[in-house]
Amino acid sequence: MAGTTVKAPRLLSLDIFRGITIAAMILVNNPGNDHVYAPLEHSVWNGCTPTDLIFPSFLFMVGVAIVYAMQNKRATISHSKLILNAFRRMVMLILIAWGIQMFYHPDLAHLRFPGVLQRIAVVYFIATVIYVKTNQKTQDWLFGIFLVGYYIIMTFIPVPDGHAANLDPETNMGAWLDRLVFGTNHLWRSSKTWDPEGLLGTLPAIGTAIFGIRVGTWIKRTDRDETTKTVWLFVYGIVAVLLGMLIDLFFPINKALWTSSFVLYAGGLSTLGLTLCYWVVDVNKHNKLLWPFLVFGTNSIAAYILIDIWPGLINLIKVHHDGKVVKAMSYYNQVVFAPNFSPINASMFFALSLVIITWLIMYPLYRNKILIRV
Repeated sequence: MAGTTVKAPRLLSLDIFRGITIAAMILVNNPGNDHVYAPLEHSVWNGCTPTDLIFPSFLFMVGVAIVYAMQNKRATISHSKLILNAFRRMVMLILIAWGIQMFYHPDLAHLRFPGVLQRIAVVYFIATVIYVKTNQKTQDWLFGIFLVGYYIIMTFIPVPDGHAANLDPETNMGAWLDRLVFGTNHLWRSSKTWDPEGLLGTLPAIGTAIFGIRVGTWIKRTDRDETTKTVWLFVYGIVAVLLGMLIDLFFPINKALWTSSFVLYAGGLSTLGLTLCYWVVDVNKHNKLLWPFLVFGTNSIAAYILIDIWPGLINLIKVHHDGKVVKAMSYYNQVVFAPNFSPINASMFFALSLVIITWLIMYPLYRNKILIRV
C-alpha cells in the first residue's frame, strides 16, 4: 500500500454514497450485545433487510468505479498492463483479508478462504477484465448469462452428492462445491458446511458489478444532459427492483445465495441511492451537509481495514471490572452504554460510537489529502 495525494474526485456522489455505505457497514457489524434492531440484522435466509444491501452496494460501486478509472485508460494503455494491475490488486486485497483473519484467529489449518473482501477482490478483477476486453453489448449478454445460468444451476441441476437441486443452506450446489474445493476447515466459522461468500455465488456477484458498470457508463455519457441521465437512472433502478420482486416469486431474494432476484433487487436500490446522491451532489451541488461521508468514501479501503483492526488492538488491553478481567471494548460498553440505555439502544449507541471513533481516526487522512491505495 502507498500513500498518495488525493485528486479531485471525478464523481463526488460516488464517494459520498460509498462513505454512507461504509458508515452503515460499521454500524451493523459492531453491535454492543445480542439485542439488535431488526433492520440492522441480516435476513435469516430468504428476504432482504437494509443490512443485506450493504455488501451488494460495494460490488455495484466497484463496477461504477471501474468505468471512471478505466474508460480513458483502456484506449491509451496496454490492456495486459491494466489487467495485470487489477490482478495485483486482487491478490493484495485477498492477502489483507487473510491477514486480518490471522490477527484474530492465528490458525492456518482453519483459515477461511472465502470472505467479503475476498469476493470484492475477485469480482473487481473479473469485472475489470470484462470491461477492458468487451463492449457494452457483450457486457449486457454476460449479465443475462450469469443470472440465467446461475438460476438454472441452482434450481434444475441435481447436486452431485445425491441431493436434488435445492436452495437450502447446507445442501445446495454452491455449498457442495465449497466443501469440495475448500474443505470444511476453510469455510465460514459459523457453519463449516457452507459459505455465504462461496465460489458459485461469485457468478451472480459479478453480475452486480456489471450492473454498476452499466450505470457508471450511463452517468459518464457526454451526449445526454444531467436531467435526462438522472430520470433514466431512476427508471432503471425502479424497473430492476420490480424485476427482482417478480423473479422472487420463483427464485427467492436471498443475500447468502446471491440469487439472481437479489442481484436485480439490490442493484436497483443501489442505482436509486447513487442517483439520489448524483442529483443532490453532482447536479445541484448541495454537498455541504454530506461532506463528512467523504472521510470514509475517499479512503474506503483504509476505513474497511481500520474498523477490522483497531477494536481488536484495543481489546489487547485487559481491565478489572466488577471482580472480573474483561476486554477494554467490553469495559467501555458496560460502563458507558449498558447502565444508561435499554439493551437494544445500548447496542445501537455502542455501534454508533464506533462509527464516530473510526471517523475521527480517519479524518486526519482526509484533512491532509492522504489516500491509502492497494
